[in-house]
Amino acid sequence: MIEGHGDDLYAYQGKIGHNFSSNILSGVEHGKLLEAMTASGGGFENYPEPRPMRLESKLAGTLGVGSENVCVTNGATEAIYLIAHAFQGEASAIVVPTFSEYEDACVMYRHALRFITSPEEMQGDERMVWMCNPNNPTGKVFPKRKLQQLVAAYPEVTFVIDGAYSDYTELPVLTPAEAVEAGNVILLGSFTKRYSVPGLRVGYMVGAETLMESINRYRMPWSVSAPAILGAEYLLDHSDDYMIDASRLHNEAERLACRLRSIGVEVEPTDCNFILCHLPERTAGELKEYLVAEHGILIRDASNFRGLDERYFRVAAQKPEENDLLFSAVERWLNAGSTPKSKFKVSFKAL
Repeated sequence: MIEGHGDDLYAYQGKIGHNFSSNILSGVEHGKLLEAMTASGGGFENYPEPRPMRLESKLAGTLGVGSENVCVTNGATEAIYLIAHAFQGEASAIVVPTFSEYEDACVMYRHALRFITSPEEMQGDERMVWMCNPNNPTGKVFPKRKLQQLVAAYPEVTFVIDGAYSDYTELPVLTPAEAVEAGNVILLGSFTKRYSVPGLRVGYMVGAETLMESINRYRMPWSVSAPAILGAEYLLDHSDDYMIDASRLHNEAERLACRLRSIGVEVEPTDCNFILCHLPERTAGELKEYLVAEHGILIRDASNFRGLDERYFRVAAQKPEENDLLFSAVERWLNAGSTPKSKFKVSFKAL
């Protein structure tokens, strides 16, 4: 799916002042990152390594695994498509609702698909299980102990676990070292979520050496640009400048959820900084259009997640004053009972 994801600021011509549509923390200061990249020349004049092995080695040291266990990619999305390609034609189960690219990648590479709402619903004939943990869009964490038990019970199944949001929860999740030790787990990570750099496009996967070798056969050269490599190396060296206060963000998400429930919006329980909401009437698309036109607020219309209907939307907690602004705007819209038309409306086909 090319369009229809969150954080679609490009569609609204600079009209957004408050972005709740992306699950990452907004407003992060990247001045020093830009200075460092500029001072190093930016990486524009020469080809990068065909495979970013220097960055992989540096990242492996940070994660506590071997460089042979790490594959750096052009965002976690490239990792998803590489995995689907390497295991093309397999029988896959996807835990839904979740990120649409798992399904799209599996369809592209002719996987036999079935959809489940929990990994515990496995039937035993799958060869791959795809899940996001913490999950997007629900924010829920599948218990680590249960997940480890499932992984151990099905050694013939490859578990693709997207841990992009692991820094946004206080609950225990599978670590890179544990994924490598398991032997049948591919753990995805994202610089986008960890460092709030969605435009840099750096992701990675971690797993047993045999799994990484199978996937690396399908890589194209130079998929990770030189500026992305320079930026990622800087971020790894300055991780302490990008600490995520998961407790504070989760508390704000819970506070916002409580306020929204008080005006009739259903909100799913979350373990992260973002919440999945269900309107009592009308559609998320109408609410999104109103918030953009009248308040410069962007939310994620979640109606195109498999299993969700047109009343679902997702928001990520931001600063308390921004969360209060969002609440007041949603309350005003619900009380008004109608939505003015907006020239900024964008329509995406749902899955």
